[in-house]
Formats: sequence, structure tokens, C-alpha cells
Amino acid sequence: MRKRLGMITPSSNSVLEPVTCTMLAGAPGVTAHFSRFRVTEIALDAAALSQFDASVMLPAADLLADAKVDAIAWNGTSASWLGIGRDRSLCEAITARTGIPATTSTLACIDAARALGAKRVGLVSPYTHDVQRRISDVWAEEGVAPHAERHLGLRDNFSFGEVAPATIAGMIRDVAAEGADAAVILCTNLAGAALAASLEQELNIAVLDSVAVSLRRTLALAGGDIAALAEWGRIFQTSAVIK
Repeated sequence: MRKRLGMITPSSNSVLEPVTCTMLAGAPGVTAHFSRFRVTEIALDAAALSQFDASVMLPAADLLADAKVDAIAWNGTSASWLGIGRDRSLCEAITARTGIPATTSTLACIDAARALGAKRVGLVSPYTHDVQRRISDVWAEEGVAPHAERHLGLRDNFSFGEVAPATIAGMIRDVAAEGADAAVILCTNLAGAALAASLEQELNIAVLDSVAVSLRRTLALAGGDIAALAEWGRIFQTSAVIK
């Protein structure tokens, strides 16, 4: 059966759309559809935080509903510093408006770490120090306190998509060297999905890329076949339910 997946996308993100479509090349009958709203920077000041107000995100979900998608994901990680309650409320609002099940990247990443039994999560991101510290606090409140972390100190969202895969791989190796049993690439504008399977084999840890994990959860919500994406890493090889 055909499955249509709706993705709410930050406007300056240049990674998640091509990566998602590349991954779905191995899943016949599944297509991804994208709706953008304006996001240009990641910071903790009022202007940057206001980019993620539900009033600008929900219209993007309404447009995806016009395409009769089977599930909708907010394909961004903002609740990791705004608070997990923001994403839970957003999902409830999307479903109430559209009748379509919804998830988010942050919810999918946290639940994926739990599903794989990760005890020592290594958090990898492009963000600034204060954002990364806030993320650590928010995740700790969910019972997933980062064991190790690496971040790049970047603020401009477009610049995240220009980070070389070798740089991302280096950060993952660093958190693995500090004892992490799972590395989370927490940003849907970092090109990390294609690194996961090879680094999992090299380092013997789980590598959870935000784009990949968001796709897994959205496909599951839509009733699609997760096993079709098994080549993309461990998270696609488990039957554990990711909320």
C-alpha cells in the first residue's frame, strides 16, 4: 500500500529533504512530502525561540493534510531546548486539527535511545554551548542524561547543513571514546544518516541520526514497513515501539 509521510521542515534546512528521499528509495510505495516555516537561527534569545511558536507551525501541518498524508512529523529538534512538553502539545494539536497522527524528531530520538537500551548517550550537535547545556538539562529531565557531548558552536541554521560528514564522524568517535553506548546526532540539518551503519560497525555503538529516526517513527505511525530501511542502521533493525 502507498504511504505518504508529511514532514514539517525548517526553512533554512538543506539536509533533511534529500536525505529522507534517498533513504526512501529503498522503500517502494512510500513518499515524503514537505511543508516549510521560517527558521534561520538556533539560539536562546526571544527572537530565536519565537520561531517555533505553534501558531506558525500548525499552518504547515494543515497544508500537509491537504496531501492526505498518513502521518506528520515536526522534523526538527526545538523541544530539546524548549522543553519536551512543547512537542507533546504540538502533536496533540496537529492530530486534533487534521485527524492525522503526529510525532517529532526530539520525541523520536529520546524514545529511540530508550528502545535500544542506551545507558550512556553521547550528544552530538552543531549548536552553541548554552543551547547544548540546555539540551542536556531537558534530556536529563526525561531520564536520558547525556554521558558525553560534542558541539560546534554554530548559530546560523543554514551553516549546519554545510558541516562535512568527516567532522560529524569525528564527534561521534569522540563521544564513543568517552564511553557512550549510543551517539545521537541531534539536528535534522546535519548530514549524519549515511554515517550511522558504518560507524555502528566500527565503534560497536548505536548511532541515532535525527533525520533517520524521525523517518522511522513517521513511517511506523503510517503503518509502513520499517524493515525496508534496515541498511540504514540498528534502529531500523529493532521491532521496539518508538512513540
